Amino acid sequence: MQPYFSERFYNPSATYTAALEVRRGVAAARAQVAHWLGARPVEIIFTAGGTEANNLAIHGMMRQFPDANVVVSAIEHESVLAPAGRYDCRQVAVAADGRLNLDDLRAKIDGQTVLVSIMYANNEIGTIQPIREVAKIIAEKRTERMVGRPAAKTLPLYFHTDACQAANYLDLHVARLGVDLMSLNGGKIYGPKQSGVLYVKAGVRLMPLIDGGGQEQNLRSGTENIASVVGFAAALDIVQTDRQGETQRLKDLQNRFSHLLEQELPPASINGSQKFRLPNNIHLTLPGRDNERLLIQLDEAGVQAAAGSACSASDETPSHVLSAIGLTDKTARASLRFTMGRYTNLAAVNKTIAILSKL
Repeated sequence: MQPYFSERFYNPSATYTAALEVRRGVAAARAQVAHWLGARPVEIIFTAGGTEANNLAIHGMMRQFPDANVVVSAIEHESVLAPAGRYDCRQVAVAADGRLNLDDLRAKIDGQTVLVSIMYANNEIGTIQPIREVAKIIAEKRTERMVGRPAAKTLPLYFHTDACQAANYLDLHVARLGVDLMSLNGGKIYGPKQSGVLYVKAGVRLMPLIDGGGQEQNLRSGTENIASVVGFAAALDIVQTDRQGETQRLKDLQNRFSHLLEQELPPASINGSQKFRLPNNIHLTLPGRDNERLLIQLDEAGVQAAAGSACSASDETPSHVLSAIGLTDKTARASLRFTMGRYTNLAAVNKTIAILSKL
């Protein structure tokens, strides 16, 4: 990123030679991202993070069809729930492990649905959703919709996934997943904060949120943040190249954490799916304990944990995700989230359990 803060600090839309070099840097970054998504470079839209990407996907679609509806899961991130809530929004239930109820999804999609938005993996409890199965259901619904109706009078039906939590550990190939739109966030993959991507499948039309000079396929006007663009692409390249080895390493640490938890704190229970789960996530309930007090004590002892989504940490109400999986307010207030990453090792896991047990 460093050259783009200084000697390559040019507007890529300009026509002089130095600017053309910067433009080539943007093109290379776009191609790099497209490679990992199995997409074409023209389908990659750079944004200022996952929140903007989610908003562009939802508002960009729904403003074209104000009388239509959007279907989301009950455990989506706030950056999906909030924009979707401005329209006719139907929420799909999840099971106690956080996995989507596919029968409820089928029931919620009707002839007026134009967008289904289901997150790839949950940011709080780590549950991974059956994205390919969701795509199959949407394909079936499209086919049903076309039967006996003129194509000109049939509403489109598109599938968006918020994959911000998935990029470190899961396959992002859009054709294999069957998605039309996908959001990614640079801050979740050791890239620059306020960087992100929205994949928009060729042929899918969106209305822009920002009008102006027409950058990013007329979907995000304004001079590009080149340093963040190339930083995002480099970070995605690193995590996707290393994802299988890093996934296994973190699974081993996750299993160690769970084993020690069972030994040292038997009353504790782990929330979310045990089988379909991000390898870096441990979300647990400690019955009878106050999570806010524990968070302060853990922080003083050098352990950083969370009680909910970092994006809504100032909200004192229990997490909507925990409510959706059936936890009571009392149980939710006794729950903590621990996440591991590139710099987490066995010593850190052992230390965390020892401190938690002592507290």
